[in-house]
Amino acid sequence: MKATEPIAKALAGRRAFPLFAVVHHRGRKSGTDYATPVAVVPTLDPNVVLIGLPWGPRTNWAANVVAAGSADLTWKGAVHSTTSPRIIEPAEAEALAERLFRPVVKQMPAAILLRRSHN
Repeated sequence: MKATEPIAKALAGRRAFPLFAVVHHRGRKSGTDYATPVAVVPTLDPNVVLIGLPWGPRTNWAANVVAAGSADLTWKGAVHSTTSPRIIEPAEAEALAERLFRPVVKQMPAAILLRRSHN
């Protein structure tokens, strides 16, 4: 992960790389602001943002987002506000993902679902 993080941070959020985004969140204990690069899973619903959690449902950034109840996402060259985050099981993630990505999310221990807010 340490080897790929600089590359992910450089590409995430840019319009030319729609599978990568940056989640902006605040530490639930420290109050520190963080920007975490993530891979976005394309979904059937454009209002749903799905991010796989290959390290499981206790991933710190995901717990921060769930605790806060929202997060901003730099994605496709713009900042998107999201709400109603929740950790979901692989079966639910698989049903939400575009067909090509279903086998990938099915293998992950969990995913986080966020809803795009249109403000």
